[in-house]
Amino acid sequence: MFNILVVDDDKHTRMLLRAILQNANYIVTTANNGEDALEVLDEQHIDLVVLDIMMPKMDGYEFTKIIREGNSTLPILMVTAKILPADEKQGFLVGTDDYITKPIDEEKLLLRIKALLRRAQIVNERKMIIGDVTLDYNSLTVSRKGEIQELPQKEFMLLYKLLSYPGQIFTRIQLMDEIWGSDSETGWETVTVHIGRLRKRFVNWNEFKIETVRGLGYKAVRNET
Repeated sequence: MFNILVVDDDKHTRMLLRAILQNANYIVTTANNGEDALEVLDEQHIDLVVLDIMMPKMDGYEFTKIIREGNSTLPILMVTAKILPADEKQGFLVGTDDYITKPIDEEKLLLRIKALLRRAQIVNERKMIIGDVTLDYNSLTVSRKGEIQELPQKEFMLLYKLLSYPGQIFTRIQLMDEIWGSDSETGWETVTVHIGRLRKRFVNWNEFKIETVRGLGYKAVRNET
């Protein structure tokens, strides 16, 4: 369910990272350099970036600096052959969240990614708690004070996704591609239908709500006080 962007100018490294991450059940998008990566971020939602440093057009340092100057908290993991302490220090100064060196240790890579996603408040334990409300991904249930609602899979995935990123706007196309799949023959209107069902189910639940952002899409608002 999590989308990872791999940015590296070396084709073989991109292929290796894609294989490792897909085997760990991540959705993977790739880019050849920082400029291409920025275009990807403009077009689709990404949960975490795995980033090389030395690349043409725009290197990893410049890419990270631009992301942070935009006040984005997108998790960034630099994976690079640059092993000197000064290189690592520069990475953290421009805003990377973590830094590991090549050759790639698969286990270490996956552990670092899991930790970064957890720090980004993406609940890898597959449960989310909002005040008195608990969303349980394993059982597809939303419960509150003894009241339990079991949701159809797509409804639950839609709600879970929105609440994982409170305040972030998702377009209907983004949600459609991520939850139903980019190759789905279902139209984006089905997202609107599912949003309507969720609002009806939880109309009296004050812990969260789904708002329409006119002309853009939807965002979730969490009230945990």
